[in-house]
Amino acid sequence: MGQFGFGVSWIAESFYVDSERFGALAIPAVAGLSAGLAIFPAIAAMLFATIMQRRAVGDTTAGLLLATCWVAAEWLRGHVLTGFPWNLAAYALVEHAALRQPAAWVGSYGLSFLTVFIGLLPGVLIVAAPNRRVPVLVLFAVVVMGLWGGGALRLGTNVPPTDSALRIVQGNVPQVEKWAPGSRERTLEKYLGLSAQPGRFDLLLWPETAFPGFLDEDALARRRLSTVLPDGRILLTGVPDRVEGDGGTRYFNTVQAYDGSGEILTGYAKHHLVPFGEYVPLRGWLPIERLTEGLGDFTPGPGPRTLAIPGAPLVAVAICYEIIFPGQVVDDLFRPDWIFNATNDAWFGTSIGPEQHLASARMRAVEEGLPVVRAANTGISAIIDAKGEIIARLETGQTGVIDASLPTALAPTPYARFGDWTSLALICAVWALAFTVGLVRRRFNSEKSKSEES
Repeated sequence: MGQFGFGVSWIAESFYVDSERFGALAIPAVAGLSAGLAIFPAIAAMLFATIMQRRAVGDTTAGLLLATCWVAAEWLRGHVLTGFPWNLAAYALVEHAALRQPAAWVGSYGLSFLTVFIGLLPGVLIVAAPNRRVPVLVLFAVVVMGLWGGGALRLGTNVPPTDSALRIVQGNVPQVEKWAPGSRERTLEKYLGLSAQPGRFDLLLWPETAFPGFLDEDALARRRLSTVLPDGRILLTGVPDRVEGDGGTRYFNTVQAYDGSGEILTGYAKHHLVPFGEYVPLRGWLPIERLTEGLGDFTPGPGPRTLAIPGAPLVAVAICYEIIFPGQVVDDLFRPDWIFNATNDAWFGTSIGPEQHLASARMRAVEEGLPVVRAANTGISAIIDAKGEIIARLETGQTGVIDASLPTALAPTPYARFGDWTSLALICAVWALAFTVGLVRRRFNSEKSKSEES
């Protein structure tokens, strides 16, 4: 409860955007979500305690068991009821360049397993018998140095950036103003003005719902794009979309690509929607309204998709919190060259939420071996290379642009090829090693006892 209470406290900010309708729900929502999320480490603790009661194990093996239970519960938290893999244990290492690199091989869940196990070893050292402390110290050193050494080797590969020039626009439009009557023109003028600043770029990137309306239906607004898209330049922007059908109107949260003539080249519809933000689960049963403005619930898109844009590297799109899901961002059959994360973190103000969101994006870059480019309405916009390093960023609350070259993609990582199976393989390999070492030690002790008796 304590961990999640602090970790997701930023959610309260979204309730205060429309405080008259939802402000009273802020604290109960954070408390309720924290209680729900706390169930998962409780499951880990219960499973660990149950096994320990039924089977006597050594101190190091107990630490290994608890790390296994913990990461199993994290994996469940990332998948049950659409999942919420926020602040995984592995993200404690995101600021340490070498230590975050193993995520390229075993993913964030595998790195969480190693992080928890390393964190437990000092406790194992305290409770271990005196004659067992040296082996525990050696184990601690071997695991930490192994992580660092493997990561340092991956960091040693220098790759020059691509020839594609990017311009990210951070309009810094407060959420309370974005959908206010009459604000659409001011918002469009702001984004067009920032986009028209001197400088070279091939791709212009605007954040989630940068245009607060249906851009594909607004011919005048699309014609005005030509002022900032000369010479074959392309705009990727977040916009809502709607489609009429026999069942009525369906709404989508999308990223669309436009050329200088205002024509739509391609697009992507968000498939992993935010409960209560973009749709209400069990609508008709729960007397709850959506927190976001809109005429109806959003419809999920078909899933991860790679977009082919003329004259630009292949791109995968992750809208807002889709970027927090390990292994669910990239189309496995059509690998892109980079990931575009369009987001609107204005809902969370100047809280810790945007920094935590950025940490997730950095881990996706390492896992997939792909650069991640974030365009955020109020920040944090950033360009992240395939090793999780931030090349450029605009802080929360800043208005401005980032002009930079797109970093180069690396070869597909083991995690990109096999997903969470690599995490499972790591855990099984560590357990097999522990079992083998234990078997050898027992045999050695048995032979030693026989020798002493004789």
